[in-house]
Amino acid sequence: MAHPSPTKAHLATVEKTSFLRVLTYAGAIIAFLIGSGFATGQEILQYFTSYGYWGIFGTGLLVLVLMTYVAVEFFTVGQAKKFERPSLIFHYYCGKHLGTFFDFFSILFVFLSFTVMVAGAGAVFEEHYGMSKYIGGVGLAVAVGISVWFGLKSLVDVIGKIGPLIVVIAIALGIVGIIQNPAGIAEGNALLPELQLTQASTNWFMSALSYVGFCMLWLAAFLTALGKTARSRREAASGGLVGAIAFSVACIIVGLGLLANITRVGGTEIPMLVLAFDVSPLLASGISVMILAGIYTTAVPLLWTVSSRFSADKTPRFKYLTIALAAAGTVIGLILPFSQMVNLVYVINGYVGILLLVLMLAKTGTRLARRQAL
Repeated sequence: MAHPSPTKAHLATVEKTSFLRVLTYAGAIIAFLIGSGFATGQEILQYFTSYGYWGIFGTGLLVLVLMTYVAVEFFTVGQAKKFERPSLIFHYYCGKHLGTFFDFFSILFVFLSFTVMVAGAGAVFEEHYGMSKYIGGVGLAVAVGISVWFGLKSLVDVIGKIGPLIVVIAIALGIVGIIQNPAGIAEGNALLPELQLTQASTNWFMSALSYVGFCMLWLAAFLTALGKTARSRREAASGGLVGAIAFSVACIIVGLGLLANITRVGGTEIPMLVLAFDVSPLLASGISVMILAGIYTTAVPLLWTVSSRFSADKTPRFKYLTIALAAAGTVIGLILPFSQMVNLVYVINGYVGILLLVLMLAKTGTRLARRQAL
């Protein structure tokens, strides 16, 4: 019996995958997600650590599963469909009307997330360096505006290499926090009800869904655009898989490090700097630079996502819009305290993201059912 000749789609799946490209894609995901919330520890504190063991392990494992699905899905659909505009990913999952809503809502949220990055940079300058938050916020906006000016390929090259390094350092800092006070994990878990920390939701399960929800609204257009540059489905899927797993594991480890020192980090704007300062003031200064780098690596694709929604990459209109958005984001980001910005912007948008997750799962289920029927 003769074997059928392989289709183009089959050949694409068995195409040789570049390990370096997979790591670059994974690094881009990690760098995009670490941002001011993760790098400062504020995001992990509100979404993971504030719920104790259930928050760290329950939220962590649920985020691991869902983030892996989301990253691989966006990457592979972007690679297969090669949408003219990355934002058309919302129409693919949600249909014309809901897709249009998510398209514009996500752009608003991504822009507000950029303002959170500005607030985070300002908080680092104010809390660690004792300088005006306006210096940090304006400085970040200028650096990001210049970077986005040069387009997406430059972004991937830069953030894909910085991201993994920052996550490795963050994990190391979390481990140091655990080693220095291992008994503090159980003690911190018992003390949590008395500390009245700011939380992302009423329980750890909704916190996990909200966390994945806001990350999805960040990642949708960016990963769809990156997926378009992947040479095969396997390469796209591998990049999404590695990036999502590494980020989720980092969240769990950093969450434990913060829990072990909860009496000291609770209520601070930059919890990670507290952990670093316990080791050495010199290390804290180095970590502050790492945090600023983490904020930068997220702020760049956030601003690019908004500008590219309205103008083609690298065109004069795109460049001038980028500068205008950077300026507007700086003004908004320096009004509210950083911790309030994280809680307000991320949590509200996280719940909207949950609806997108449900629609994605339904679309994936329908797609798989059709494949099995053929």
